[in-house]
Amino acid sequence: MSDFPYDEFSYFHENLGEWNLVVPAPQVRRFHVTVDGLRQLSGLRWGDGPPELVLLHGGAQNAHTFDTVALALQRPLIALDLPGHGHSDPSIYPPSAIQSHALDVIRALEQLIDSPRPLVGMSLGGLTALLVAHDRPDLVTSLVLIDITPGVNQQKAHHITDFVNGPKSFDDFDQLLARTIEHNPTRSVASLRRGILHNALQRSDGTWVWRHQQHGASALEAPDAGDLWAKLGELSMPVTLLRAMGTGSVVDDDDEAEFVKRLANAVVVHVEDSGHSVQGDQPLELAALLARYCV
Repeated sequence: MSDFPYDEFSYFHENLGEWNLVVPAPQVRRFHVTVDGLRQLSGLRWGDGPPELVLLHGGAQNAHTFDTVALALQRPLIALDLPGHGHSDPSIYPPSAIQSHALDVIRALEQLIDSPRPLVGMSLGGLTALLVAHDRPDLVTSLVLIDITPGVNQQKAHHITDFVNGPKSFDDFDQLLARTIEHNPTRSVASLRRGILHNALQRSDGTWVWRHQQHGASALEAPDAGDLWAKLGELSMPVTLLRAMGTGSVVDDDDEAEFVKRLANAVVVHVEDSGHSVQGDQPLELAALLARYCV
């Protein structure tokens, strides 16, 4: 039996308390939708009405990364688990296969929304969202990218990949928590503990593994996603880049300049005092920005 019985809907009081939010009790449920044969994507549906926006998390994260944002927004929305992340089934391709992820997201959205909606993507989810918006503009009214551009490379993101590509398993929860604290010094211990419980599993022998690592590595190469800068420049819907300006951001001045060059009408917003995961460092600011730019 696990030493940490997990109820994914039992932690919202922590999110509310940490950010001094006073809102009605959240209405949220988990769902699964078939995208390929028996393979399913999972996600969280917030609110009872038709979803007003769709959120895609970053690599090695899951839909719960947006919990505080969703609580602050108080709008019906969908937060998806990307393939191989959270409660979604893996695809046959690696976790970074954005072209394959985009196809899965498109198949899910065809079933989850009845008219085009704003699409928000952070990091890996942002590149996936870019492809969804490019390939199926009929599904997307506007695109918001959180601290990601096609110019982000391994060198710029090494501090993140160093953490993600760390140990494949941990002897106990404390070991996993200690490593997470080491790589996220600006976040509260309570929020990191909660994030681990959403994003890791305790196995029968007592060891822990990240949810995104439980499926093993794929031997297949990711499908070619093409020239992402060119595809960005071909978008016709409103596009917003939310660039984190604190330690840990992966977007630099050259990225921003190229972004504006490719999309002269794009909006770029600097989010102060935030690292790469804006939804963790500045969730209330992110909620306010999404309320403004998700049209």
